[in-house]
Amino acid sequence: MKKLPLHVKIILGLVAGVVWALISSALGWNEFTITWIDPFGTIFIRLLKFIAVPLVLFSIISGVAGLSDVSKLGRLGGKTLGAYLVTTIVAVGIGLVLVNIVKPGAFMDDEQRLKNRIAYEMWLKDNAMSPKDGEWYINMPENSHLIDESMNNQIAVEDLKEVEKKMALAKAQKDASPLQFIVDMVPENIVMSISNNKLMLQVIFFAIFFGITIVIIPREKSQPVVDFIEGLNAIFLKMVDMVMQAAPVFVFALLAGVIAKMADTPAEVLEIFLGLGSYSLTLLAGLAFMVFVFYPVLLKIFVHKISYKELFKNISPAQFLAFSTSSSAATLPVTMECVEENMGVPRNVTSFVLPIGATVNMDGTSLYQAVAVVFLAQLHMVDLTVAQQLTIVLTATLASIGAAATPSAGLVMMIIVLQSVGLNPAWVAIIFPVDRILDMCRTVVNVTGDATVCSLIAKSEGELEKYS
Repeated sequence: MKKLPLHVKIILGLVAGVVWALISSALGWNEFTITWIDPFGTIFIRLLKFIAVPLVLFSIISGVAGLSDVSKLGRLGGKTLGAYLVTTIVAVGIGLVLVNIVKPGAFMDDEQRLKNRIAYEMWLKDNAMSPKDGEWYINMPENSHLIDESMNNQIAVEDLKEVEKKMALAKAQKDASPLQFIVDMVPENIVMSISNNKLMLQVIFFAIFFGITIVIIPREKSQPVVDFIEGLNAIFLKMVDMVMQAAPVFVFALLAGVIAKMADTPAEVLEIFLGLGSYSLTLLAGLAFMVFVFYPVLLKIFVHKISYKELFKNISPAQFLAFSTSSSAATLPVTMECVEENMGVPRNVTSFVLPIGATVNMDGTSLYQAVAVVFLAQLHMVDLTVAQQLTIVLTATLASIGAAATPSAGLVMMIIVLQSVGLNPAWVAIIFPVDRILDMCRTVVNVTGDATVCSLIAKSEGELEKYS
């Protein structure tokens, strides 16, 4: 076992976690799994998260302070944001093409879809709105018997409570000033920002500002500070190494806990996925296309010497960890390590590009929003026009920039996208059952996108020596 590569050990941990979860649910041991095994998964995520913020802080300061030309920072920033914007638009486009070809929402029984449509029209009437396609099925005499059934066929109370929380967050984001995103980047209190993983952009802003100031002041005054920060950075990188030695065991606990919380028996787990099977498979196909086709091809166009197999060998530890933790922020320390040590990208590039990517690059989340919104519309017999689908592209792209790099933040963003095309935001509750597992897959896409863009930026700067 000691001779096995880390990514192989993590795969074994993943498989063992799934197998254990299925066995424990079959034998009625779920309570034991949740009480005695799942906490170790929580500890793992906490370890990675508490390392992530100081590592971002010190690595960015160290990277920026090492730049002899501060103007390079502006160039790096422009390239980074531009590249992430392009990949996000491509992701949304792929999602829309797939969902329109497969039409997963049309796989459901027509009678049930008609009931869904009646329920949607009742919601429209309650909110003084009219259908986007101009048709009122509720007024047709042959559908009168479905009105009572639709009223009784609504979302569960506990799911509605969850939806209400997400809607409140979405409303606050929607009502904010167009420049609120920039305002939120500037910290009021840097200590408070460092103590909150959701305020990563504020930490990045402070680190860049601090690094630029170090470059400006005389070297003899700044050198002790630079040495101190580089020492701290080395310590936190070593902490990542130490945590990763136990990653396979932690990953086992994490997966076992996630599945044990989803259902009490293997049959219930299967039922959850069968109920939303067409949606899940369509989304997984889109996410797989991004990871196994789009990113490798994009990288190969600009970095000719890297092979397909070598790319995945280099970044697989970060990908498997992303799947386990479902958080770009928690995976960030390992992503930085993989891109620096395996891809050969210098620290002054990774320390700037990857933290920004973990915060603003949400390719997987954007693709998911496109697929989910059109699926939900199809499920309710609502045909979205080309203009409405272009609205989804725009809204999903802009919303992804503000999405927090934490689990299930995409649900909040999807409420904004649903509202932008006149659909019921409460529909997000329909896809709640499979969201956690699919969120894990989306995070793999986000992290793979981060690593790809970072490598491309290094290549464009002439700093990817390993593949020159």
